[in-house]
Amino acid sequence: MSLSNSLGLLGRKVGMMRLFTDDGDAIPVTVLDVSNNRVTQVKSQEKDGYVALQVTFGSRKASRVTKPVAGHLAKAGVEAGEIIQEFRVTADTAAQYQAGANVPVTAVFAVGQKVDVQGTTIGKGFAGTIKRHHFGSQRASHGNSRSHNVPGSISMAQDPGRVFPGKRMSGHLGVDLVTTQNLDVIRIDEARQLLLIKGAVPGSKGGFVTVRPAIKVKASKGAN
Repeated sequence: MSLSNSLGLLGRKVGMMRLFTDDGDAIPVTVLDVSNNRVTQVKSQEKDGYVALQVTFGSRKASRVTKPVAGHLAKAGVEAGEIIQEFRVTADTAAQYQAGANVPVTAVFAVGQKVDVQGTTIGKGFAGTIKRHHFGSQRASHGNSRSHNVPGSISMAQDPGRVFPGKRMSGHLGVDLVTTQNLDVIRIDEARQLLLIKGAVPGSKGGFVTVRPAIKVKASKGAN
């Protein structure tokens, strides 16, 4: 569930490309497919205790959905999607939508707007401390035999005689839910419902992402 009271969109990461400005400068952009976002439920303060819009994205076979979810989607008259997520919104925003309605990209985002993109990072498997925590390697001299990329001492002796939890060591890297904040919307393809975001976003190609209006936008100079 989003932490801000603003509607966002669910989508899929298509990949990266670049755009050229009129001056010839290249801008790296990530293409996000946010097409066919549809409302599956409108939650109200009176009935549910909070105001939110439940949105689904993608397409899934009816046989691949559990019976409770299938009944929930049938009540809204919505095709089964691959992911479902809620967005806390204001009562005025919730009043603009009904169950089964589509949410177009232009209703939420505009060119030049800053957004936060959330996704699951690429899995790297078991990684050492240099790759996982950006540790520096040891000297590659002759006397340092086979210890170039090891973490070295973990600074524990007889007292306390153990390794404290949270010690930065080798282990699993990636597959974390990460949010990249304050990215610029460079272009919107309204016909294909695509968002072109400046820079990289978390996740691999084909991975699901959540795009929301930025919640930490810096105020411009001179603003009150």
